Amino acid sequence: MTFNAIKQAIYGLYLTNSFGFRLTKTNDPMEKKRLRHAYSAAQLEALNITVKVENQEKLPSDGKYLIVINHRSIIDPPIVEVALQETDIFGPWISKKELYNSFFFGLFVRNAGSILLDREKSQMSGFFADIKEAVKRGESIFIFPEGTRNKSEKALTSFKEGSRIIALKNRLPILPLYIKSNANEVLGNALNDNSLHQEIEIVVGDMIDYKDKTNLEEKYKTMFHLID
Repeated sequence: MTFNAIKQAIYGLYLTNSFGFRLTKTNDPMEKKRLRHAYSAAQLEALNITVKVENQEKLPSDGKYLIVINHRSIIDPPIVEVALQETDIFGPWISKKELYNSFFFGLFVRNAGSILLDREKSQMSGFFADIKEAVKRGESIFIFPEGTRNKSEKALTSFKEGSRIIALKNRLPILPLYIKSNANEVLGNALNDNSLHQEIEIVVGDMIDYKDKTNLEEKYKTMFHLID
């Protein structure tokens, strides 16, 4: 690990826990959104990364959606938060148990607005109940439908079925976002040398009706011109 990577990790830990602590002090959704954005912007600024939004005109200013995003990097959530900064769209991220218990991310994840997905549990009723409560409050749901980070050479790995179920159960229109740049490569470059300015492109897709029976993975691939 380079000296710059160590320095970035220490600063990242400070930011994550500092904002995680501040998030414990509020239950106001828009204040949580503001803090999530401030944290995300600070993390990306430290890495000298900016976010460019393609098709920004397709972003709704508010409302409830299932927001589906491809997943290559640990900086994907900050990229999305920055992309949505001009909107009032807010809601929990679907988060794995490992993040809840993480020394690095735990305090932030538990307080920023998230719903725990524990695949080891035989019963998923609590998970779906938490989602229903969030939607009832007028919130969106953020999810990586691939389920875990894509470490392959493919642009996209297989979607899990849960995304479609969440949309149907809660009558949520699906808002697809595609992080076009390989954020993991960009992060690696930044950790090696953060004097290098880099830009990450995120593309806003067309809204998908929750009643649309087309395979979500295939629709996502077609929309963003992804070829296996």
